[in-house]
Amino acid sequence: MYTFPNKLRNIAFVLMILGMIGIVYGFLSAPKTIEDVEKIAAESHHDGHGAAAHDAHAATSHDAHAEATHDAHKVEGHAAEAKDSVQAVVEVDSTAGEDTTSKEEVAPVAVAKTVAPKEVKVDEHAEHQEHMEHMLHQLQNKPWAALYVACIFFLLVTMGALVFYAIQQVAQAGWSPLLFRVMQSITAFLPVVSVIFFVLLLLSSFHVNHLFVWMEEGVTEVGHENYDKLIAGKSGYLNVTFWLIRAAIFLVGWNAYRYLSRKNCLAQDEANDNTYYKKNFKLSAGFLVFFIVSESIMSWDWIMSVDPHWFSTLFGWYVFASFFVSGITTISMVTLYLKSKGYLESVNSSHIHDLSKFMFGISVFWTYLWFSQFMLIWYSNIPEEVTYFKTRIEQYNLPFFGAVAMNFVFPILVLINSDFKRVAPIIVGAGVVILLGHYVDFFNMIMPATVGDQWFIGVSEIASLLFFLGLFIFVVFTALTKAPLTPKRNPFIEESKHFHY
Repeated sequence: MYTFPNKLRNIAFVLMILGMIGIVYGFLSAPKTIEDVEKIAAESHHDGHGAAAHDAHAATSHDAHAEATHDAHKVEGHAAEAKDSVQAVVEVDSTAGEDTTSKEEVAPVAVAKTVAPKEVKVDEHAEHQEHMEHMLHQLQNKPWAALYVACIFFLLVTMGALVFYAIQQVAQAGWSPLLFRVMQSITAFLPVVSVIFFVLLLLSSFHVNHLFVWMEEGVTEVGHENYDKLIAGKSGYLNVTFWLIRAAIFLVGWNAYRYLSRKNCLAQDEANDNTYYKKNFKLSAGFLVFFIVSESIMSWDWIMSVDPHWFSTLFGWYVFASFFVSGITTISMVTLYLKSKGYLESVNSSHIHDLSKFMFGISVFWTYLWFSQFMLIWYSNIPEEVTYFKTRIEQYNLPFFGAVAMNFVFPILVLINSDFKRVAPIIVGAGVVILLGHYVDFFNMIMPATVGDQWFIGVSEIASLLFFLGLFIFVVFTALTKAPLTPKRNPFIEESKHFHY
């Protein structure tokens, strides 16, 4: 039986405490008024990303002001010309004894000359206020978005491990039963993170935050200032009640499979036949069908709907590839940790090699989907579609292309060598980069629609990651102590013990 080391337990608690402090600080430090935003904009004028955003706005305002001033000068010029012309006509007509020009004809020009500068100032002030209000909403969204990204990332990493486990059951794989307890312990985090995630969804539905623009008041009401025709057309699907019902069904369904499959697996250890193994086979087959459908809808509901004007038919597969490889990487890293502590004696380099092959292969699959989605949309150059990538390339250039380097270039260079797939330090190093890379991938998917160009990796992002990492370590390694690390009566356990490649 595995014993949870006190040192690792203390690390988990420290991570959770630091994370919670940082999360609270992130919410408390978020601006509350437009005056706070004005101060932030002024302070960040000379610094990094904030300066770029502020300068861009300043340049836009300056250009608008210059254009308006130019137009005002044109109006004045035309007024002067009109006045001169009128005077000339008056003079000519006076000599003829007939003054056909009335004062009313000149008055409108004079009014235009007087009012135009005031209108320019009012418009410029209104534009500035609107920009500051928009920036306020973005900065208030930032700690919520950071928490949401970290939560959904750890939720789906856990799901990646659960799906990999189900695939092994259905495929009746002979190499993997020695790793089943590791997979089951990782999925023990699913009930915990599911509750936290559903609470976040409820808070969004109660308008505690503004992560989902389609939930805003009046977006489906014709005549309302927030009315959005495109979102209104999707209201039959994108409405809070139906959205929460779908989320509840998915989370309950996934957790039910996780609970029943582990229960059957433990019961198989004490059974005299393969009844529970066969139950798990059928259960896993049914779960995979349910998962295929629910995963696509989940990716639309929880990720793509933060940017409801955009859609991609590849998005469900793209999200799946991201968290699937992350789940497999987590299995590999937990297995290597246990091996380093003297557990899982029967797990050999061939098991590690196979896990590394999955890490490598699914990384290539993710890249294929990333490029396919990007290339098809960018090449077609349809405005409502290409804006998704335009925003990310222009405002998220570093994380956008950095994710490709971390999730494709690095794994290719490191794991393409067959010998490296068996070397623990290399696999752990590659695993850390892959996991961070796919966190950045989820960051790229969610942040642009929730915080716009007001992004940076700060206290909220780091603290959210630390909190969920600490909670993950505590739950997973506690679950490892609940059952023997090696299944006893799995029909393929002997084949797994003697697996060599």
